[in-house]
Amino acid sequence: MLEKALLHYFGLTNFRQGQKEVIESVLQQQNTLAIMPTGNGKSLCYQLPGYLLEGLVVIVSPLVSLMEDQVYGLQKQGEKRAIAFNSQLTGADRQYVLDHLKAYKFLFLSPEMLLQEAVLNRLSQVSIALFVVDEAHCVSQWGIDFRPEYLDLAYARNKLHSPTTLALTATATKEVEADIRHYLLQGEVAVFRYSMNRSNIGLIVEKTTDKQATLRNYLARLNGAGIIYCATRNQVEEVYQSLKNDFAVGFYHGGLASDQRKMLQQQFSQNQLKLLVATNAFGMGINKSDIRFVIHYDLPDSLENYSQEIGRAGRDGLASCAILLYQPHDEQIHYFFQRETQEQINLLLGGQDKNQAALTPLQEKWLQKSRKIGAEKWQQVVIQNEQNKRAKLREMLGYIHLDTCRRTFLLQYFGEKAQSVDPCCDNDGLVVDHKNETIISNQKMTWQSLLLKIFKDVN
Repeated sequence: MLEKALLHYFGLTNFRQGQKEVIESVLQQQNTLAIMPTGNGKSLCYQLPGYLLEGLVVIVSPLVSLMEDQVYGLQKQGEKRAIAFNSQLTGADRQYVLDHLKAYKFLFLSPEMLLQEAVLNRLSQVSIALFVVDEAHCVSQWGIDFRPEYLDLAYARNKLHSPTTLALTATATKEVEADIRHYLLQGEVAVFRYSMNRSNIGLIVEKTTDKQATLRNYLARLNGAGIIYCATRNQVEEVYQSLKNDFAVGFYHGGLASDQRKMLQQQFSQNQLKLLVATNAFGMGINKSDIRFVIHYDLPDSLENYSQEIGRAGRDGLASCAILLYQPHDEQIHYFFQRETQEQINLLLGGQDKNQAALTPLQEKWLQKSRKIGAEKWQQVVIQNEQNKRAKLREMLGYIHLDTCRRTFLLQYFGEKAQSVDPCCDNDGLVVDHKNETIISNQKMTWQSLLLKIFKDVN
């Protein structure tokens, strides 16, 4: 029985919603797409089958930090056969791993690393129990932030003799689901979709002209651990500098060395740090269930990313909150990124490819892709992607300026029916009472007893 295996390998007695169904599908060698809410234990859906199947589990992951999180989590469970195969390893270490693949059970790597012919050739010579694409929505949402290599994962699967494939994501509209199926899981696919609703997370948008003051106002009253998300590395460090003298706070972004990131993650997980100011490089795979709040200092670029990030709060099921600080024109940073992408496209189309030394790494990738599928077709794909990103940003702004229930809006965006939770957001009466410093409702009081655990009662 799967329950016996769950107890044996993980010391757990019960599956969370959807886990058993997804695992059974994988064990039946069915290509599977699992859309499960953040914090629902998606990693178990490949880890447990990995122990029950012969061969190597290959996990494609978008971020070094996510690979490190997952490997660290497995190591804490006593698993020594997990490795993050990425740029943090020396060339000699990477060659050693390739020469000893049969000694490993879980191999984490990026799409870029996987698509190197030397890596694919080595992997094609070993038995692969399961091919996993974590954060599979990246297949649909690549660009300046994610990479065109996601479009080539089907090619990698074929080179690996089409092993059973599991695609995992927490957020996927019907359109994104269609992209995942088209680009990755051709043919018959078992799809398991579970609600992304996290009813224990209260939703608040605070419009302000002074973010620093508003942020401090909240932090003075919020209890427990929290994440503050910023759009850029510079903004992360600026916010950290403004808080470091008054709070137990650290900062985290992709520019830090691997050992620094690992140390900060451990300090945060062990409550040595109460706050972490971070880019979205932090949080995927973080194994900390008692994060009480997530604050977005900057505007997320899509409802998908926003939902992923706020879902890192309250994984223990207790009351938590998501606070988004919005200042007029916050969206300009994302318009800047989009213009930068378009300029890179124009440079390539204008013939800059003649000067290879002048190309950025991203331009080089795009140039290679355009040569592979044809410049005109590639241009159409990239332009359509950028149009989609602009549409997603408009949806995000629609959420900001909403005057109806925010949870209903989010659920409808992901194709779900509204689920009644009263009050669930600031537009439904969920407010911060600055007098007694608790969250209360102007309507019903059903959330007040729970939310008192989050906010300090200074009276």
